Order: sequence, then structure tokens, then C-alpha cells
Amino acid sequence: MDFEHIAIEKDLVPYRFEIELGVEKFELRIRYNELHDYFTLDLLKDEEELVYGEKITYGVPLFSEIYDSRFPAPTIIPLDESGKETRVSWDNLSETVFLMVVNREDE
Repeated sequence: MDFEHIAIEKDLVPYRFEIELGVEKFELRIRYNELHDYFTLDLLKDEEELVYGEKITYGVPLFSEIYDSRFPAPTIIPLDESGKETRVSWDNLSETVFLMVVNREDE
């Protein structure tokens, strides 16, 4: 199955960018914790911070713990389509592990 994915430009981290998810625009901020080798993501909508510091964890849908109607309609899941990876790291994000965008009707 082909998924859309959100490209992360690691050379720009920390950085922010706008993205359309479903029919709405959001802003994402990406940070990296070098000491423990993990990424975090902030989600904003209309300049309102909905999530701060969500850890990007392999196989776990983003925002699943705090979802409400202000959040994007699609689900975002960090995955490796080959199934070889088990965690998200500097070495594999946007190399073999991607933030996959799954529309609710596709789930």
C-alpha cells in the first residue's frame, strides 16, 4: 500500500513548517534530542499550540493520547515499510522510517 509521508529535513532541525492535513492547515515544529537520539514534534493550528514536545515513537500514531476535533483528520504514524526498523533515530528518520499519513477512511 502506498502512503503519503511527511518529509523531515534533518539538516534544518530545529525548524517549523506549514502543512495541509486533510482539509486544514497546521504548523509543525521539529526538534531533536541529541543526548537520547529522538525527535519531538509540536503541533499548532491558527497559532494555537495543540501539542508541545510529542515524542516521535516508532509505530505509535502521533497525538493518539490527546486527540480532539482541533486535530488533523488523517492519522500520522512513524513507520518503515520494509518492517526492519523498530525505533525512530537520527540515522533512519526520512531514510527508512517516515511519518506516514493515513486517511481515516484508509484505516
